[in-house]
Formats: sequence, structure tokens, C-alpha cells
Amino acid sequence: MGQQIIVIKLGTSVLTAGDVHLNKPRMVELVRQCAELKKQGHQIVLVSSGAVAAGRSQLAQPCGDSISEKQMLAAIGQGQLIHLWQTLFALYDIPVAQMLLTRADVEHRERYLTARDTLTQLLKHQVIPIINENDAVATSEIKVGDNDNLSAMVAILANASKLILLTDQVGLFTADPRTNPEAELIAQVNRIDDDLRALAGGSGTTLGTGGMATKLQAADIAQRAGIETVIAKGSEANIVLKVMAKEAQSTTFMRFDAPVEGRKKWLLSAPKSTGTVIVDEGACRAIATQGASLLAKGIVAITGQFVRGDLITVMDTSGQAIAKGLCGFSDRELDTIKGCHSAEIACALGYKASSVVIHRDDMVLL
Repeated sequence: MGQQIIVIKLGTSVLTAGDVHLNKPRMVELVRQCAELKKQGHQIVLVSSGAVAAGRSQLAQPCGDSISEKQMLAAIGQGQLIHLWQTLFALYDIPVAQMLLTRADVEHRERYLTARDTLTQLLKHQVIPIINENDAVATSEIKVGDNDNLSAMVAILANASKLILLTDQVGLFTADPRTNPEAELIAQVNRIDDDLRALAGGSGTTLGTGGMATKLQAADIAQRAGIETVIAKGSEANIVLKVMAKEAQSTTFMRFDAPVEGRKKWLLSAPKSTGTVIVDEGACRAIATQGASLLAKGIVAITGQFVRGDLITVMDTSGQAIAKGLCGFSDRELDTIKGCHSAEIACALGYKASSVVIHRDDMVLL
């Protein structure tokens, strides 16, 4: 496929080799593989966990697991982590840069574009961006919460063609391979459905925050943005190079062919919806198959609170999410005009307003 932008997510369990401290030989090996990919002409972005583990190794006394203590460890460890990456990549004369992100940086359109421009410039100048969540200051409201989903957002920001999620598992199995000897590796996934999500279960390790479920969420976001995603075992020799050569035991989530515009990639990448509108069958069909905007006529119910310009989710009457987009009305206005024909909206509200609830250009299908 020629030269590509590749985002590699390194989980805590990969960077520590299952210990509580960073494993430098493992990190050296990963750096060597990244240097080889750079030599082949690829651009690399790392999403690196490990700040808390790095911080833990700096303290003489053990530390608890409260949020404030973890934030303290992240504050201590983030500098240690980036310094270690700098030292290791310097062996190959490759400069690196640190970017710390929160959900707020990706949800806000202007900040999203600024982050995207910074990433673009770093790659243009042959620098490897090393990205982590800003755990020292992130609160629950602005946290992405796991580096799997963060890596999918970063892959969209970087306009990447491939996302590699390195973990302590070979990939996604038909059952839990740790308890079921008959579990089989699923080598390729074309579309993620509820059956697949049920297989993913919860977090597989006490060291990190992401389990297979968060990897599926990340793969789902990336697929829709036209990015191929691979889950592979980080401890396997030459794993990154094997993934690129399609020789690794792994699970590959094929990208969707339909191109997604930049604005819609942003909608896919991060923003949390603040409310929900439930629409009838006709509106579902028009949105899903006819490329239509959402009109008030098709809305049957509204939940949550939101203002004009907020991101909301569109659901069918069975509770299945079909789209999300930027709403042209507040929840109160929508409650007043739901079921109305476009020509009746101004009369119902008492003032002139848009005839479209969510314009097609501001909507992304799920």
C-alpha cells in the first residue's frame, strides 16, 4: 500500500511486560521496529500509556490507587516517560515530540483543528509524536478514559491509514482463551456487531484501563473513518513489522470503503452527545438510505438537555443509535415542534427558525 501514516498504541501491559515498572528492553525493541518503518518511508505516531508506571518507579514508598494518587503518579511519570522515549529514539537519530490531550481538546472543533495542524507539522518534519492523555489534570468529564479510544481519535487527527493496538492478547477470540482451550482467534472482522461486543468482555488486566471492549470501540470508530485497525500481541518478536507485512497472528478490522469528510471525521472521533431524539421508521429510512437531513416531522420523542449546536444522537424506536449530529434546536424547541411539518415550525415556536433539525452535512451515520 506504499507509504502510510501508522498510529501504534502501546498499552501499559506491553510497556511493563506485565510488571509494575517500565520494561526498557521491551521499549528498545519497539523503538527499533519503529525506526525500521521510518526507513521504509512510513510516518509513525505513538499513543503511549505508562506514565503512572513510570511515576511509580520514582517513589521510594508504595502508593495507593485513588484518583488523586494516580494523577500524582502521572504528573511524576509523564516527564520520565517522554525522556525515556527521547533517549531511545535518539539512538536512531529520530526526534520525538510530546502531545498531551484530553477529550475537551478533541470535542472543541477549533482545538481539534489546532491539534490536527500540530500533528501534521510534526509528521511533515519527520518527528514522531508521542501522545498520551493528560492524566495529571483530566477530570471524569474531560477524560477519554482509555488509550484505546484515544488512539482512534489520534488516528483520525493524523489522517492515518492504519491503527495498531498492541496489547497482552494475540487478538479477539471466539471465547476467553485464558479459560477456554477451544477458543479460536478471529483473524478478520468486516463489521462489529452485538455478538462480537459480547465476546469482548471487560478489562483483561489490572495494569491498564482498557480491555478488549475498549479496543472494539476504538476499532469501530476507526473503521468508520476509513482506518484499518489491528489488535496484536506486543510481546511477540518483530510484532509491528509482522503486522505491516500481514504475517502476524492478530485480528484485523477492515476499514469501511466509504470516504468520510473531515468535519464528519471530527463528529466520529470524540464528541459526547448531550441528548437523544427518537425518530419514526420513515425518518430512519430517509437518513440511512436516502442521504436525507433530519426534519421535525420524523421525531417522536426527545431525551436529555441540549442547546442549539450541541451534538445529539438519533435513535430508532427500538433504541438503536443510527446517527449523530449537530442539532439546530434546543431540547425545549424540539419538544415543541416534534412531529411538525417544516412549514408549521415558525408558527409553533412564534419566531422564524430553520426547517432542518440536523443537516446532512452535520450528521454522521452509525
